[in-house]
Amino acid sequence: MHGIRHLPPGHQTPVNSARFNKTRKPFGDPIAETKDTPRFIPPPFTNLQNLVLPLDIVLRKPEEEKRIGNAGKLVFHCVGDTGGIHGTEAQEAVAHAMEVQIQSAAATDRPAFFYHLGDVVYFNGLRHLYGVQFYEPYKYYPAPIFAIPGNHDGDTETQKSDEPDDEKTLAGFIENFCASQPKHLDTYRETMTQPYVYWTLEAPFATIIGLYSNVDGSLDGRGTNEQQRWFEGQMRSAPADKCLIVAVHHPPYSLDSDHGGSPAILAALERASRVSGRWPDAVFSGHAHNYQRITREVNGRQIPFVVAGAGGYANNRGLMHQIQLDADGLPVPAGKPFQTTVEGVVLEFYEDTNPGFLRLTVDAETLTGEYFTVPFDDAPPAHPVDSFRLNWKTHRQDVNSAAGTHGGSKSKPKKPGHGNPEHHPK
Repeated sequence: MHGIRHLPPGHQTPVNSARFNKTRKPFGDPIAETKDTPRFIPPPFTNLQNLVLPLDIVLRKPEEEKRIGNAGKLVFHCVGDTGGIHGTEAQEAVAHAMEVQIQSAAATDRPAFFYHLGDVVYFNGLRHLYGVQFYEPYKYYPAPIFAIPGNHDGDTETQKSDEPDDEKTLAGFIENFCASQPKHLDTYRETMTQPYVYWTLEAPFATIIGLYSNVDGSLDGRGTNEQQRWFEGQMRSAPADKCLIVAVHHPPYSLDSDHGGSPAILAALERASRVSGRWPDAVFSGHAHNYQRITREVNGRQIPFVVAGAGGYANNRGLMHQIQLDADGLPVPAGKPFQTTVEGVVLEFYEDTNPGFLRLTVDAETLTGEYFTVPFDDAPPAHPVDSFRLNWKTHRQDVNSAAGTHGGSKSKPKKPGHGNPEHHPK
């Protein structure tokens, strides 16, 4: 995967190539080709009508709710693609860095929870792997953990080297994140009580709509629109006086050299925005094992599309997803905005060499994002390598990144950091 060059814009693959292979995107294209036969596994049925969970129901601590209110802001962690199937060293290092932020923060700046962007357990979300890939790595993390499922949490198809999977799709995720009431499947952490695999978190200062993008990046199977209709309703009814965030595992835009952005998720988002008459203030995703901050401008509105999928599954540099290389083998330039092939869509910053996580802060007017790296071969730096500040009322943002120092660095070879596991083909 690493070092593969992309075609210059305007160059096309052979006419019949889609019959035999995956089409490689032109350099700078942030959207993958639409799949002719996308895999979709219907999620288990729910008869719940209310798929909204207020944060205070989970916190169950009036003093914590009061702390957030007195601070005048909500702070939380966010990243995806954590399951340490090849070893949990990187995952545990990221978890420890997030824990340190909670323990060392002033009361007004303390993160209240961790919102997981999917792919909690590799490769098929099996129940018995939650202990080693989820509960153990986060046993010292002193806050609730919410999640949306990723493709590996719901996929039931196995590769030759995988454990057999005789469970129904999403069985492990539902047992651990969508329990009817909290219970201890592990000594240190209760199960979460999210209403379903797609759901909305109501919190002070923010509404977070969490989607399930299934195995190949789509909300619904062909000829159906159950989740899409729910999504449109949530967009329409979300309070106008709170920051509106959409979380979905498959990113609408991505300049990684392997996956690319999901055209079906992009179409779903655009339809929901058109039907509801409003755009989300920001979109957060995983799936690509790196960090990217992309800005889309729509009618004067700047919308951050952030990919944060380096939460620990990639436990050496060889498993990180590299940003595209051009026909000369050169990467997207670091340290300055890069105009993609899509008008109005700009890559502002990327980091594809080390794991990391986001710390997000929302108040009555602004959404601030800070990305912290957890290097394979060094101690975590105290300061973020990238940050942005969006005024979600005016829909304009300010940025402050260290792109010239850290972003997209290609000076270091991609040597192994924690072992050298075989790359899984999914």
